Amino acid sequence: FASCEQQSNYWLRGRPVGVCVYTGKFGCVIAPSIEAKKQGVKTGMRLNDAIAICPDLVPLETNPARYRDFHIQIMKVLKKYSADVIPKSIDEAIVNLNNYHLIHKDVVEVAKKIKYDIKNEVGDWLKCSIGIAPNAFLAKLASDIQKPDGLTIITPENIDEVLGKLRLKDLPGIAKNMAERLQRANINNPVELRHTSPERLRIICKGITGEYWHRRLNFGEVDMFNRTEYKTMQAMRHLSMAQRKEIENIESILLSLCLTLEKRMVEANVFCRTIGFHTGYENGYSYDDNINMSIPMQDGVDILQALKKRMKHFEDTNKCERVINENSTSLSVFVGNFVNESMVQYGMFEDNSKKDKLRKTIYALKDKFGLSKLMRGAEMNDEGVVKDVIGFGSVKDLHA
Repeated sequence: FASCEQQSNYWLRGRPVGVCVYTGKFGCVIAPSIEAKKQGVKTGMRLNDAIAICPDLVPLETNPARYRDFHIQIMKVLKKYSADVIPKSIDEAIVNLNNYHLIHKDVVEVAKKIKYDIKNEVGDWLKCSIGIAPNAFLAKLASDIQKPDGLTIITPENIDEVLGKLRLKDLPGIAKNMAERLQRANINNPVELRHTSPERLRIICKGITGEYWHRRLNFGEVDMFNRTEYKTMQAMRHLSMAQRKEIENIESILLSLCLTLEKRMVEANVFCRTIGFHTGYENGYSYDDNINMSIPMQDGVDILQALKKRMKHFEDTNKCERVINENSTSLSVFVGNFVNESMVQYGMFEDNSKKDKLRKTIYALKDKFGLSKLMRGAEMNDEGVVKDVIGFGSVKDLHA
């Protein structure tokens, strides 16, 4: 994110930049630039703490549309070299060259060309770290070794040498608890993990996960493909003190979360039968609720109304203050229990088929002409278009 901002604004280049969901005093840095990282700024750090250790830090509010645009441009570059490109996140992708041996005889040259093309076709300030390996996991591991502009190769001949320089927690997917579990079983480093039998790892990890680790470190393929179906979708937002001053501002943000989920469901061709809501408060307490719908739902405004109706019922029953109030510090909406759009049955007295078809048409036009070219009334407030505030999202939504 920070590199995209520096690419778009020449005068940010070489300066410490911190991309934040919001830039209030206690905003959260979600993406520090290389320059900021060198001064100790880390992802997840509060903005006041980041400024304290890096007074020259330039805080910027997140610009999701910009990052998606750069993502799509970079994917176009990668697809010049393979039709089998699997995006794994907004800034990571796998380029599968297994079926291109006759076309690309030297994969190192391919990697160098990709770096050149990104620099010349997407942005001269953008760097990328590339890993080359027999499977997706080891390629990912290799790409992490020489950030931000490295090129690392892992082969059967050098894998133990590479792993020997790493800790267990350096492996993507192994956090503190998993590392401690392995160490209790006398597996203290990645080399020992690689040479442990899959049967023993199954026992240690209490399931198939152990066998997956054996496969990954012994050149088997586990991580190449994303699952194409969602189990749930979630959109969330932390609230600044300024945003919490007006309830209308909080409700606008809640609407934007619902519309974000609407867009994802439209592109995935699904309706939800379960809606969930969470808001956290300054005192550490929270409000959580799940709603099971008798009729599957996709429309963001309908989801919002269902949530507001449920909150109003809670307030009236318990004779309490509003669920959403100036003490709310975060909002989260999730949807799940999906049904394919082709399986949705409409009521005898309320046929929403035209409304649902119109919704799909609107998003098709947005995809073709731009998100802001066609706006529904629900996407407007007194200040204009409800702002896109979602910094992170599934890349499946960009490649539907």
